[in-house]
Amino acid sequence: MLENHKTKLVLFDLDGTLIDTAPDFLTSLNNVLNKYGKKNVTAQEIRNHISEGSSKLIKFFFEINYEHEDFEKYKSDFLSEYKKNLNKKSKLFDGMPDLLDYLDEHSIMYGIVTNKFFEYTDPLVNSFPELKNIKIIICPDHVKTSKPDPEGILLACNKLNIKPEETIYLGDHPNDLRAGLSAGTKIIGCLYGYSLEKNSNELFDCHFVEEVSEIISKID
Repeated sequence: MLENHKTKLVLFDLDGTLIDTAPDFLTSLNNVLNKYGKKNVTAQEIRNHISEGSSKLIKFFFEINYEHEDFEKYKSDFLSEYKKNLNKKSKLFDGMPDLLDYLDEHSIMYGIVTNKFFEYTDPLVNSFPELKNIKIIICPDHVKTSKPDPEGILLACNKLNIKPEETIYLGDHPNDLRAGLSAGTKIIGCLYGYSLEKNSNELFDCHFVEEVSEIISKID
């Protein structure tokens, strides 16, 4: 007999929570760094900065400020390169297919609320057959204010007619958890991702998981 859950909806952050996109970010950034004779970066270095967005990636790894005369050129080249590579090496985190199967079996809807723009999110998500049952995708294109503002999470709940208190939001960045708390959802911090530190439980009163396989036991 299937367990009954209070939770009706699970919303995922994308990069570092649902999909490990770091390998394609790494390839794309290093291709552009090579083009301009700059030093390559490591996988760990880029994992620490993926959640900050493309502008901050360029600022940090090209070691320039936003006003630099070549800033927009570097950023444009990087985004073009990433669009070519965005689903070459990215993969669902280990255990994610089993989690999605569990949600399907228990009639718990799931979707994505991300700060990644739709033109990159849509082809990436569509490249994974395991994500065919995603019910909603909310990107910055769909809201006035991105995370940590709760607007995207609230929009997803509203469109699916689910109350925030019946929803869990999963993320790997403090801004994900802040957004979920502000929206009134339950939150789960994903330590297997890119941005949460081991001591994050001192800042947020919620469940934290080190592996995807731990999430099922946290769904009430």
